[in-house]
Amino acid sequence: MASTAYEKERNPRRWLILAVLCLSMLVVVIDNMVLNIAIPSLIRDLGAGTADIQWIIDAYILVFAGLLLTAGGLSDRHGRRKGLVTGMAIFGIASAVATFCQSPGQLIAVRAVMGAGAAFLMPGTLSILTTVFDDAERKKAIAIWSSVLMLGALGAPLAGGALLQHFWWGSIFLMNIPVAGLGIVAALAFIPESRGPAGRPDVLGALLSTIGMTALVWGVINSSRLGWGSARTLGGFVVALVGLVTFVVWERRVAEPMLPMRLFRDRNFAGASFSVVLLSFSAGGIVLAITQYLQFVLGYTPLKAGLAFIPMLVTAMAFNGIGVLVDKKVGTRTAVAAGMLLLAAGFGVLASLGPDDGYLKLAIAMVVMGMGSGITGPAAYGTLLAALPQERAGVGSAVNDTVQQVGSALSVAVLGSVLTTAYQSAMPHGLPAAARHSIGEALGIAAATGDGQLAQVAKSAFVHATATAASVGVFGGIAAAVVAVSVLRPAKKAAKTAAEEGTIVQAY
Repeated sequence: MASTAYEKERNPRRWLILAVLCLSMLVVVIDNMVLNIAIPSLIRDLGAGTADIQWIIDAYILVFAGLLLTAGGLSDRHGRRKGLVTGMAIFGIASAVATFCQSPGQLIAVRAVMGAGAAFLMPGTLSILTTVFDDAERKKAIAIWSSVLMLGALGAPLAGGALLQHFWWGSIFLMNIPVAGLGIVAALAFIPESRGPAGRPDVLGALLSTIGMTALVWGVINSSRLGWGSARTLGGFVVALVGLVTFVVWERRVAEPMLPMRLFRDRNFAGASFSVVLLSFSAGGIVLAITQYLQFVLGYTPLKAGLAFIPMLVTAMAFNGIGVLVDKKVGTRTAVAAGMLLLAAGFGVLASLGPDDGYLKLAIAMVVMGMGSGITGPAAYGTLLAALPQERAGVGSAVNDTVQQVGSALSVAVLGSVLTTAYQSAMPHGLPAAARHSIGEALGIAAATGDGQLAQVAKSAFVHATATAASVGVFGGIAAAVVAVSVLRPAKKAAKTAAEEGTIVQAY
């Protein structure tokens, strides 16, 4: 328990500040969730192909992941509130521009700019939360923060689906503008400015981290399109390896590093980071498959597809609170491991999906996955943030966001590649090449020619592909549980070991 003297030091407006941080993050959550619902509309109305859809998603991730560490470092140096407001302004302006895009290429470019805005927005949100809440309240705050974001994710598809049914695809980006504007006003009014200690800017470190992370995500993205052995893929990984290894060497030797490498000596920080990668990998790419399954296979409208996600989102929101209780009762290691095993079980249900199963089995799978992610989230993120010294809250929070985005990029690339390969292998030879390329194109040909058999074959092939991709998520969840049990340790033991080693740890 915290002492009375310490409680007096707590910011009396911290819960109001948390509400503003939740509002700030809603703009990203709304955008990402609605974009998934809009994929079929982009295919039909904007003429986007499968590769275009992947780039609309990946251009955002590429810039986002590449700039996160640099954005976190700049926020620590120049002001975390300033970084948060800058990110929201960029995101809001780019959202307004997105509504005028006339081609997939234009939308891809705008999504890249939105990624730059999110790169400043997210580290600022988590770093402010880290500095405002102490160890005793941080995981509770994270659970509330996660639940509010789940509520936003719940409402976004409904509003987005209604817009898509009555207006053009670009209307989905209009929702971001008022949320971003209100978030900027609230941040300036209620969030205090905070900074790390003033020091010399680590320009080379920022440059190396940006090059390394961008090249890594570039390689992952190209692996799903061109194969793991292509020159572009290998080139990206080579540049990433050189850039990130040089970054680590530089950060270990420079007097004032952007990212102190000693953070990774803390097993809880390192273990939580890796768990977040595996959590993001397991959950990221499969949403693309579920969205297309609902609209292409089950024939749901965008609004109905948004409603179909309610069981997963409500369950995840409810289990965020349960996750905090599990963490307090049995510890972070058990909470993360149990949550990831539940996530793996949900993927197991999805992996058994058959052509005649319909929505019920999918809903069961999403409920179990929601339970798993709800329990895992507060424990994993809270553990990672608790290990950070407050003067490095911005760049440390950026590490959290970076590993999450790398996991998401890997998920989109790997699970997307598995989905595409499994669909193509399940489609009989002799069909039009376009029909074997994607289910959207197959259903378009079937509608134009009146070929009901082609539509049925394509739907069955896509269900098979979805089940195959879900089986990869099973292994990801199990791997994350193994990492949690092997690496994470109870707080008291971690603090004692850190004290013996002379490393920086904040016990929670």
